[in-house]
Amino acid sequence: MSASTFVPRLGDVTPGDDATDRKNMALLIQLRWTAVIGQIVTIGAVHLWLGAPLPLVPMGAVVLGLIALNIASLAWMRYRVAISNRDLLVALILDVVALTALLYLSGGITNPFTSLYLLQVTLGAVLLDSRSSWSLVAVVFTAFIWLTEASRPLVLPPAAGDPVNLAVAGMLIGFALNAVLLVVFVTRIHRNLRERDAHLAALRQHAAEQDHIVRMGLLASGAAHELGTPLASVSVILSDWRRMPQIMANREIAEDLAEMETALKRCQSIVTGILVSAGEARGEGSSPTTVSAFLSALAEEWQNARCKTTLHVVNVFGEDVPIVSDVTLKQAIFNVLDNAFEVSRYWIELVAERDGDNLVLSISDRGPGFPKDMLTQIGKPYQSSKGRAGGGLGLFLVMNVVRKLGGSITAENLRTRGAKVKLVLPLSTLAIGNPFD
Repeated sequence: MSASTFVPRLGDVTPGDDATDRKNMALLIQLRWTAVIGQIVTIGAVHLWLGAPLPLVPMGAVVLGLIALNIASLAWMRYRVAISNRDLLVALILDVVALTALLYLSGGITNPFTSLYLLQVTLGAVLLDSRSSWSLVAVVFTAFIWLTEASRPLVLPPAAGDPVNLAVAGMLIGFALNAVLLVVFVTRIHRNLRERDAHLAALRQHAAEQDHIVRMGLLASGAAHELGTPLASVSVILSDWRRMPQIMANREIAEDLAEMETALKRCQSIVTGILVSAGEARGEGSSPTTVSAFLSALAEEWQNARCKTTLHVVNVFGEDVPIVSDVTLKQAIFNVLDNAFEVSRYWIELVAERDGDNLVLSISDRGPGFPKDMLTQIGKPYQSSKGRAGGGLGLFLVMNVVRKLGGSITAENLRTRGAKVKLVLPLSTLAIGNPFD
């Protein structure tokens, strides 16, 4: 009278499946303890209350065997890496064997608790694959047929009452026990399965997001290659113009030329970042530095390209440590800063802190904040509060860059006004010589 774990097909085990298996194994152990208690109560009632002579020693040995099986299951579950369909089938067969032994010692086929075989078959249909379910049915059918030929008769004394009424009462108790155990177990197993399905849905969503990344990466990489040639041509032309005295003699034209060169360098930096993010030109633009130097250079570059007075940097990281200046990470931080700049033109704060072995970057603004429904969707593609078609990819790309580095990203609205985006980055992945370089 027990249940067991739900097991995925061999070769198709996921972390979510393993968690479901262990939850269902816990249900198996709970239900087996319930069965042991029920069997002790039933044996005591029949022997003491009805006065029927039962073979207490053999029946007690069966009950002790179930207790030992439960204790062994606890130890087995602790050290078992994965639970297979075969393990589940063996567990249910052992329960059938224990039930058959108790029925054999207490009347065989005439025992009204033979209906508990249906509990084993139902659990097998819920938890096993098709082939194993039919194997369990064959075992139960064989045990049932064997009981019709071999069993120890259950002799009730005349004082126990009408045998027909006792049989009806026994069938009623057996039916009620079957119904209660099935409802309790199937309800819990379905809850576990829903949790597993939710986990698998999250994995599918993650796979879809990764597919978006691949397709956008290919598109961005192709566009970056195409832009490389015209940008190089413009750079050559601007260099030629700068060497022309008649152009440099005009102050306004010279200033415009300087702004154009700054903008061109920014475009070339963006193209380089795209190629690095796509896995090309690996190592270009990456160089040894420290946390403080990386933040200072990042802030200066962003201020030169956007606004010199908007960004306020607060570095409370503490003792400086060497890291690699990663172009992809810099582009990701620029993306967050650019998003904040769109809604907060006059004030943005970048705070750098250390939390154990992590670099924590908090970017705050004084904009309208994130809509409440977006806070739970941060990092998913096409989740944007700006109302632009195809928008919402910025934080999605940032999320995946940070995830690749082993970090995490969170967002929250501030109490008064504005929002804060926090990037948590392990220093080990930013250190010189780490495998992500």
